[in-house]
Amino acid sequence: MNQNDLYCELLGELRDRRTYLADKPEESPEGALRALWFLAAGKPKAVEYCLEGDLPVLSPAEVEQLRALLAIHLQGVPLAHLTGRQRFMDIEMLAGPEALIPRKETEILGYAALEVLRAVVVETSRAHVIDLCTGCGNLALALAYYELGCQVSAADLSPEAVALARRNAAHLGMQERVTFSVGDLFAPFDHDSFIGQVDMVVCNPPYISSQRVVEMPSEVSNYEPRLAFDGGPFGVSILVRLITEAPRYLKPGGWLCFEVGLGQGELIRRRLERNGAYGDIEVRFDREGNPRALLARRL
Repeated sequence: MNQNDLYCELLGELRDRRTYLADKPEESPEGALRALWFLAAGKPKAVEYCLEGDLPVLSPAEVEQLRALLAIHLQGVPLAHLTGRQRFMDIEMLAGPEALIPRKETEILGYAALEVLRAVVVETSRAHVIDLCTGCGNLALALAYYELGCQVSAADLSPEAVALARRNAAHLGMQERVTFSVGDLFAPFDHDSFIGQVDMVVCNPPYISSQRVVEMPSEVSNYEPRLAFDGGPFGVSILVRLITEAPRYLKPGGWLCFEVGLGQGELIRRRLERNGAYGDIEVRFDREGNPRALLARRL
């Protein structure tokens, strides 16, 4: 079988047997096949980097490897877990089952936080950022990658996620500017060098209700860590803690920036207002007009 016929055969299998999730708009049957093809050729890349150009010629052994990868993917294993790569804010990150696969919706928070961070650095020349629930480190590393005037300290409750985040820092050559700790929310930063000293707190917290977590697609519930999604009975447990605890660490004028789930934006905005520690509350929306990120300045 020539490689064009092989491509058509495998693409037909993917179209017939694999459904791709709405929260991973970068994935499609064509993109997935090309990503697996490059992977079988020993050239793992995030799916977006596989969409153009000629596919490599595969040896017979590599064709068998491609078929094996396809079979695993058809069983539900996420594409990013197979390639070990995921693009976030135009940076190729390492991905794996240790942490949440970065989603495009989180780029709304990432670019909003970066805009604020750049303004802070213009005023102060240096900025210290805390990233909580860091997962694979995508937000922490993206902010540091695009703004050289910041130092980022990040943490996650999961030792496995932190190990992946540290590998990402090494992958990007950013170990000196982004550090990772294991701990529950602000616990790793509860000392004088952080209390009242931070210019920005950024967080993509778990915000799915416990009941909805078990109802999520199997590609998510079976392969990605529940710790990254489960926000408690109503999905807002971590969000409430974040809003309550962040003022202790932020400088006056510092910023709290975080993601919210669908339907949570107005509720959480009102909670920020009632807290009394925040002003200049801003909302960022997705393409459908849903609030997906909130920013608030410490008074």
